[in-house]
Amino acid sequence: QVQVVESGGGLVQPGGSLRLSCAASGGSFGDYAMGWFRQTPGLERKFVASISWTGSDTNYDDAVKGRFTISRDNAKNMVYLQMNNLEPEDTAVYYCYADVPTGSTTFRYWGQGTQVTVSS
Repeated sequence: QVQVVESGGGLVQPGGSLRLSCAASGGSFGDYAMGWFRQTPGLERKFVASISWTGSDTNYDDAVKGRFTISRDNAKNMVYLQMNNLEPEDTAVYYCYADVPTGSTTFRYWGQGTQVTVSS
């Protein structure tokens, strides 16, 4: 069983920075593609960023490109989301996920989410 736990959320002023962390346990962390989604009340969960299991491939939603950076440390079983120049529109619950290979398919494990609030 894979467990995914986020941390690092909080309150920050517009223009500020936060770094979210995501710890994954169980299985072979180095085999997982991982990433982040975010969700605001009443809306669907939206993709933010993803990173391949090697860390060589990353993808970002256009809304965060150039401001957010996803990275991973396979030795520590950690994924990070560095968020710079934050805007009020970035306020959301941020969810980390791990795509775990299971035979010929993959299963997505989600964390419980961490709140990010951007406000003056």
